[in-house]
Parts: sequence; structure tokens; C-alpha cells
Amino acid sequence: MPRPQRLLPSMCGICGIVALHGPLADESRVTLARMNGAIVHRGPDDEGSLLAGQAALAMRRLSIIDLATGKQPVHNEDGSVQVVFNGEIYNFAELRAELERKGHRFYTHSDTEVLVHLYEEEGDAFLPRLNGMFAFALWDAKRGRLLAARDRAGKKPFYYAVTRDAFVFGSEPKALLQHPDVSRRIDQEALRRFFLFEYVPAPFSIWEGMRKLPAAHKLVLSEGRVEVAPYWDLAFAGEPECTRAEAPQRLLALLQEAVRRRLVSDVPLGVFLSGGIDSSTIVGLMARLVDPKRIQTFSIGFREAEFDESRWARQVASHFGTSHHEEVLSADGMADILPELAPFIDEPFSDSSIIPTYLLSKFTRRHVTVALGGDGGDELFLGYPPYQAHAIADVVERLPAFVATAGRAIAARLPASFGNMSFDFRAKSFARGVGLPRGRRHQTWMAAFTPGDLRELLVPPLGEGVEAPFDELDERLARRHFRHPLEAAAWLYFKYYLVDDILTKVDRASMAASLEVRAPFLDPEVIDFAARVPIAWKMPRLRLKGLLKEAVRGLLPREVIARGKRGFGIPMARWLAGPLRGMMESLLAPARLASQGIFRPDTVRRIIGEHLSRRADHRKKLWALLVFQIWWDQYHPTLA
Repeated sequence: MPRPQRLLPSMCGICGIVALHGPLADESRVTLARMNGAIVHRGPDDEGSLLAGQAALAMRRLSIIDLATGKQPVHNEDGSVQVVFNGEIYNFAELRAELERKGHRFYTHSDTEVLVHLYEEEGDAFLPRLNGMFAFALWDAKRGRLLAARDRAGKKPFYYAVTRDAFVFGSEPKALLQHPDVSRRIDQEALRRFFLFEYVPAPFSIWEGMRKLPAAHKLVLSEGRVEVAPYWDLAFAGEPECTRAEAPQRLLALLQEAVRRRLVSDVPLGVFLSGGIDSSTIVGLMARLVDPKRIQTFSIGFREAEFDESRWARQVASHFGTSHHEEVLSADGMADILPELAPFIDEPFSDSSIIPTYLLSKFTRRHVTVALGGDGGDELFLGYPPYQAHAIADVVERLPAFVATAGRAIAARLPASFGNMSFDFRAKSFARGVGLPRGRRHQTWMAAFTPGDLRELLVPPLGEGVEAPFDELDERLARRHFRHPLEAAAWLYFKYYLVDDILTKVDRASMAASLEVRAPFLDPEVIDFAARVPIAWKMPRLRLKGLLKEAVRGLLPREVIARGKRGFGIPMARWLAGPLRGMMESLLAPARLASQGIFRPDTVRRIIGEHLSRRADHRKKLWALLVFQIWWDQYHPTLA
């Protein structure tokens, strides 16, 4: 068979059932069909399934390249190993050639098939060799064993539950919820973590008994037992394979290769372009590899000028000569957007930028099937303002205690301005975190609610144990070695915020629109380089993303490199006090809250009152409460 020249991606949704005691139940075929139907948006073009013995596997597929071969589940030569796979393996051609030299016979041109042959050859040890984004489930019929895994950064999701008689898994909770034995009760610990993180961090899910497989972990089901273990971790160790002077060009070369790997497609390619450093870098590197006129760039603008980055996106698109598309988002359609988006978010999720990401995905999908994005650049190359805040806090905490006390008093008196990352918003956030242990400090700056806030918000006994998640952060940091204090913050950003916020947001928003999004910054070689490079190289003299900016000097317009970090925010503080006020007050009405039995109505009334009177900017608290209520109405869970 000739060596394949093209990647055949498997962007889709997967699901399945494995019986724990004997063969599958008779109704498993119907249940599997319901599970697969629940995730049709992840793959509207094709489906496949297998029911044999103990295992039932299914998938939905999004057509990106010729589907003449590679229909899933994909199997080995004798059919004893079967796999359903969501994602792409970018180094599959090299792996396939190696396997063919060892005698393995391939019947498809799909990247998926390398998994079954690698498993035959190496067992579970092959996982670190994969360069890609993926979640998969591989059934070994001879051994009665299931192997599942997620990629290093957690680009693709994997949920699972163990019932009395079965192991059930899927790309989204809505698939698992089709199984009659999967609980619809709320996991109360996950509920607390949602309000502390603004998302439900792995391994928890909002549904009792359901779990997320963490990024860079494998799961093995054998003889009725489930074991979960990491196969890779982000370690800040080793020396960079270059000098300080060589580092910018080395980084640019790695990114160039990462982009090249992700350009394989038979359909037009797009890019999410905000006009910031990360997405602009992707556009610039693409323009070196393909005719810029073939590159379609997409951006979302806002009527509120301080939130709008569209002029920067237009400048970058014009600089490289791409075919640029732009839409403007306002509050007018928000009442319609939220119910439309809610069915695709199976857990409470309060990063409000999922709204423009969803609209951008829908807008982009009208033109292309594949888009590249800049996710991972801020986490790996220190692009967030809290990195600077951590460095400053380390200095402040060495000063006499009265300095921090005075600073907190001054910050508390600043009036709320409702601006995008306004001075008062940042000052008050900074003051809350100074003096706390590093992990708790970091999450205090990131969170909508502190543990103290949460005790006031939740009714007893839900408000008990709210300190545990923050204590856990410090315990995890204490078990690790960091060469520099800021590496602790980088580790938290990568392992928590990137995986369970940023990548979850992009996965749900893009899959709701049946759009594939690829992230060159999360190439394993780029991640490894970033982990080896010292903090002083990445953020010289507190200059955010200093190394990356050096690397793209000469590639991007000077003004784009010089501009500050803006973020993909929306004017939520103003919208909650204006066009969204009616929805907010309805969903958070005291009588409704009292009957729900989760939140203290008086506390919520105070938060709303302080926000509307501008005594405080409670945008994050109110949005978290609002999206929780929208989720509640969508899924009708139970507390007990």
C-alpha cells in the first residue's frame, strides 16, 4: 500500500458502554444510539458503531478530508483491537511508516489506525509519542481491557461514569446522561468548585458520579476496576537547547513547524484573529507557508470601543493580505444567544468570552471547516497580567504589614468604573490576594468568589468545606519543584485555567458550530521548549511575553507587538446593569432562589444592589450566578 500523503482527521464526538459483569445488556444498542445522537453537533457528517461482547463503541464525525476510508471504529488486522478517536495525530505519517517497517498492515489512510498498531507494538507506552490533540477509547477484546487517554494539553474532552453494571463514557456529559443509570444529581463538591474557579475543574464534573479524565492522563478499565494515571506532566526542568541569543529564532522555527503540521486539509483554512500577538503570529507564519489570499481571517468586534480589538485585526489582515471577515457583537441579541448556546454546555461555565467565541465559531463555519487559533500562548510564554502581579506581590509581602493593610483600604475605596480591566478592578483584585499562599493568591485573583464569599452565598450545609479546593492548590504546588516562583503560576495556568476554561470554551463553542479549531502553540515541541526556557528569558524585566515578542519582531507590524494585553472580554459589567438586567433579576429573584435551596436570597440581593448602584463591580459574581441558573433550567438536576 502506498504511503499516505494526507492527514485524515477525526474531529468528532465519541461515546461507549463497557459491561462490567458479562455481556452487554439487550437494551445497550438503543442506549448507545441515544448517546451518539446527543453529540451529533460534534460530527454531523458521519457515524459509526460497534457492539461486540462486553463493549459498545460509537462516534460522530465531521468531514474535513476525503472519508472514503477510515470509518470508525478502526481496528487492527484481526479485529481484536478497536478504537473510537476524537482529534488528530500530526505525526501519524512517521509513526505509520515505522509500524509498516515492523510488519503492520494498514487498511485505511486515517491517522486513527496508527493507534491500534502502536498499542499492539508497545502497549500503553506509546502515549507520549503522540503529537496531536485527542481523546480516544481503545477496546482490547482479547484482554477484556479498555484504554482511554487525553492529549497533553486537554484539547479534547473525555467524561466517564461507573454505574452498577457498566462503564459509560463520552465526549460530553449529555451523551452519558442518555444512559438510564447515570445520575442527574448535582455533585455538591463540584458545585462549590464551580463558584471558586468559574468552571468545574477536572477530575470533577457537576454530575454526581461522573468524572472528567484529566489532561495528559490515561484510564484503564480491567476486570471491573478503573485506574487513572498521568502519562506526562508539565515539568519546568532541563536546559534549553539554545543560547539566550538563539532563543527567539528557535521559538519561531518551532512555531513555524507547528503551524505547518496543522495546515493539512482539503478545505479552506481560517484563523481566529483578534489582533493580539498570539493569533497574529499564527497568521504571519501561515502566510509564509501558503498564499495569503487563501487564508481567511475572522474576528468579532464590539460597539464599546474599549473592548473592541477589530481595528488591530484589520491591520494584521491588511498587512498580510488575507481575506478578512468581521462581525460586531452587541447586547441586543444576548437574550437569544444564551438559550441557543446553553444546550452545548453540559456544566456551569462562567467565562463570558464563550459568547463571542461561539458567535465567532458560527460566523467562521459559514466560510471554512477548519480554523487555527492562538490558544496556549499566554500560558506558556507569560502573557497574563497576573504574572506581573505575582512578581509585585512577592516584593510587597516583604514590606512591613501596614503597607499592605493601607493598600487594601485605599483599593476598597476606589469607585467601580465597569471598564475593561479598569484600574479599580485590578487594584481591588490585587489587594485581595496579597499575603495569601501562592496557590490561594493565584486563584483569588482568578475567581468570582473567594471561600469567604461562598460561605455567605450558599445555604448550609452547601457552604461547608469551601476552603478545601484552595488548600489543594497549595498542596499540589508544595509537592513540585520550581526553579522560579513564577513557574508555579505558569503551572497553575496550564493545568487548570487553560485546560478547564480556555480549551473547554473553545471546544464547546466550536463543536456547537461543527468547526474544528487547531492550536499550534500547544504542539508538544513548543510546550517542551517553553518549559525549559527560564522565566527571565520569557518575561525580561516584567515585560509580558518578552521572548515571543522578540521572536516575531520582523514578522508582525511594530504596533501590534507594542500594544498591551486586552483579552477576549465583553462589556458584562455594563450589560448586567443595562440590557441584561431584566434577565438577571428574573433568574435571581428571591422567591426563585428560596425554592431552589442553594443560594441565600439576601446575599444575592445585596450583590445585585451593590452592582446596580456602582458601589462595587460584581460582574464576575453575577455572571456566575446567572449562567448557573440558565444551566439549571436547561438540565433540571436534583440536589439529592
